[in-house]
Amino acid sequence: MTAPLTIAIDGPSGSGKSSVSRAVARHLGVGFLDTGAMYRALTWWCLERGLDLTDADAVAAAARDLPLDVGTDPDAPTVSVDGTDVSAAIRTTRVSTKVSAVATNLEVRAELQQRQRDLVARIARETGGVVAEGRDITTVVAPDASVRVLLTASEEARLRRRSAELHGATDAAAVEATRDQVVRRDRDDSTVSTFTEAAPGVVLVDTSDLDFEQSVAAVLEVVAAETAS
Repeated sequence: MTAPLTIAIDGPSGSGKSSVSRAVARHLGVGFLDTGAMYRALTWWCLERGLDLTDADAVAAAARDLPLDVGTDPDAPTVSVDGTDVSAAIRTTRVSTKVSAVATNLEVRAELQQRQRDLVARIARETGGVVAEGRDITTVVAPDASVRVLLTASEEARLRRRSAELHGATDAAAVEATRDQVVRRDRDDSTVSTFTEAAPGVVLVDTSDLDFEQSVAAVLEVVAAETAS
């Protein structure tokens, strides 16, 4: 029997890892896991409960109790907390500006990383494979994945993409309004996770000069090469 295909994709904000990962999973007919959404969901839950995000112990306890359900369909990924669909709520500025405070909590990371390992194994078993994306999937969550990719892009390209996504524009003002959510968050998260340089065995894919379809094709080429070998 062929072992399930596990693809781990890491990358900084605006590199395209979420949209590209969904497209790769869809093309391959396997499940999808957005691990960043898990940190966002916890942030939303803490804010809803009025927790002080600087209280590391309280946030870690919330992570252990988090009633989280993550959908794995790449065509319609969903995130629910205690039965409430928060798929849209976790993408708001309210959460985006606070998520680093949660994601840099080491006890939180340990808890969610174990949940992610369990999910990767379950999704791969149920769908025949999984594309998991995030910050430290290639090195911590799934270091033994069949294919490991670091998806990156220049800061200019990442700011432009995220600005278009959030504001529908790429002029100087829109890009500057996006800077905090991209540059500052990456700087904060890099204190606990390495996602700017490819670890040994991880294939670097730079999408700075690629459009979406080309980025997906580039990752699929890596998948084909890695699985063939």
